[in-house]
Amino acid sequence: ALAGKTVGAQASTTQADYAQDVYGKAGAEAKLYPTQEEAVTDLMNGRLDAVLSDKFVLMDWMKKSSDGCCKMVGDVKGTETEAGIAVRKEDNALREKLNAAIDAIVADGTYKKIQAKYFDFDIY
Repeated sequence: ALAGKTVGAQASTTQADYAQDVYGKAGAEAKLYPTQEEAVTDLMNGRLDAVLSDKFVLMDWMKKSSDGCCKMVGDVKGTETEAGIAVRKEDNALREKLNAAIDAIVADGTYKKIQAKYFDFDIY
């Protein structure tokens, strides 16, 4: 089903690795881009058959900039990467404060309000 198709992704991402490794072996061409914007522009203009990207990024683009050209197909098996916040190993105090802040907004309902405003699904 993928033979002869062209799938775009931003270079140096897990999605780029997946497009090359999995879709490439299935006969698709994996076309890598310096930026996500370039990939979705080519999708809009018919130069790509699909774009592999972070779900949050694609959903935001589809709502704001896609002009209704495209639809989300769904999650891609094997690409279950999640967003995170990185702190230095030795910065335990900051890590604890971040975790406490997340726990607090979940507990008081703020998280649900933010999630409902920006996403059609639970991100946490």
